[in-house]
Amino acid sequence: MLADMTNGQEIIIQQVNNNPMNILFSNKYLLLFLRIVISFVFIYAGIEKISDPEAFAISIANYRLLPIETINIFAITLPWIELVAGILMLFGIAVKENSTIIFSMLTIFTITIIISLFRGLSIDCGCFGKGSQIGMMKLGENTLMIIASFLLILFGSDFLKLKSNN
Repeated sequence: MLADMTNGQEIIIQQVNNNPMNILFSNKYLLLFLRIVISFVFIYAGIEKISDPEAFAISIANYRLLPIETINIFAITLPWIELVAGILMLFGIAVKENSTIIFSMLTIFTITIIISLFRGLSIDCGCFGKGSQIGMMKLGENTLMIIASFLLILFGSDFLKLKSNN
């Protein structure tokens, strides 16, 4: 009876590992593509915000969600977090950890956009400098990036990563 239970458990585990969706989403080329796209998006966004912190601070202030005293701190630190997480992820360094950071930021950004849309604000999102308005398109973009970063959290991406000599 114990042998049958062991065999039953092995069959269940084998069926989960052979799930077509699991095979699709754990494809190393798909994960590499997602890693590169998310990395470049966050590297570009970070550079744009670092190059004009005043404009980014104004974008943050337009959401009217943070105390005025904290806006400059966010305007200065957030872009550097985006840039560093994007660079590390691009080179395959701590992909799951950096994906978690990016997933968290995207989730917070998406929630702030939803709140602002419900409040009837028509403002610049502050995503890539100036010119990108909040709206359904921005929510769709963020949702796709949230899904991509979640897949990277689950499966990682070790393909073509920077290797150490240790």
